[in-house]
Amino acid sequence: MHKEYFGIALSLVPGIGCVLYKRLIDYFKKAEVVFDASFQELTNIDGIGHETALAIKNFDQGGLVENRLLMAKKVNACILTLEDEGYPANLMKINNPPPMLYMKGEIKKDDHFAVAVVGSRTPSGYGESTARSISRDLAAEGITIVSGMARGIDAISHREALSAGGRTIAVLGSGIDVIYPPENRELFNKICRNGAVVTEFPVSTPPDAVNFPNRNRIISGLSLGVVIVEAGVKSGSLITAKFAVSQGKKVFAVPGQIGSVGSKGTNRLIKEGARLVESADDVMSAIFHFRSRQVLPQYRDYKEDRGGVKKGENLSESAKQVLTTLTEGPLHIDTVAARSRLNVNEVSSILLNLELSGLITQLPGKIFIRNT
Repeated sequence: MHKEYFGIALSLVPGIGCVLYKRLIDYFKKAEVVFDASFQELTNIDGIGHETALAIKNFDQGGLVENRLLMAKKVNACILTLEDEGYPANLMKINNPPPMLYMKGEIKKDDHFAVAVVGSRTPSGYGESTARSISRDLAAEGITIVSGMARGIDAISHREALSAGGRTIAVLGSGIDVIYPPENRELFNKICRNGAVVTEFPVSTPPDAVNFPNRNRIISGLSLGVVIVEAGVKSGSLITAKFAVSQGKKVFAVPGQIGSVGSKGTNRLIKEGARLVESADDVMSAIFHFRSRQVLPQYRDYKEDRGGVKKGENLSESAKQVLTTLTEGPLHIDTVAARSRLNVNEVSSILLNLELSGLITQLPGKIFIRNT
């Protein structure tokens, strides 16, 4: 049996949700080891009570596991589990990452540099134009565009990324073989060739409404920031924005015309603290600390997999100072700035560089910890 079998099996155990699944993998490292653990070992894990431990030890749904593996094979989908090195690093950091992703296409290392662009399924001409320019310009800078392959802003964002020669990732609220809306089949195939289509839902799962909030947390989880282009007050895009906030991601909103129903959601986000965005430049400067069409050293270094910085060599004195401060344990960015006696903007840039170098990890809520 392989890791996909045990990964699916663990996800089917009653009482094991996304949070507990990640907690178990963090502790035991492999799903197979979870099933081999003693009853006492299992109950030592926070959140694993008597009933859940018994459910793990008495798991007997091997037939369902085999069926899910067979169905994935039939539609030529691969399965990424939390154990896989190829599991998206950004998504791994959220509190409740999906135990597995069914995927067509490929997620690459450079897809770490991703921005989600989402919005209304029935956008205005203004919304369409803005989504095109932001997605196109970000993709031209090498940023992967993440969205939900829905009608409207989502589909526009994917298409513009592809037309710019960039990469894009679509997150479905259905099984990997259920293309919704159906008119996006050609787009689906293009994304598979120049990015990836992913879902946490098993093969043949229909696009039920209850699935989409869960889908939205993956969209924000895969990204460094989320751009809401156009949204009403009840738009699902606002759910994506809420997930982004809880995950410690930057939230951007395109301002709309006062009184326009399609702009009420985005304008409210701006009132509540989302960054007002008018172009890709605004996104790039906020996330990567530079304007478009300039050099992004962190991005270039990451692409070329430069070894020196990853080993902690050639760090500036300020970076060394921040790294030393983080030996005290997990710290909020404001605490890091105070203890290192540097301004917050400088510390933010240094922390991003250290994170991309693999020297530190960012936890939810702008908390940073030094990697051992």
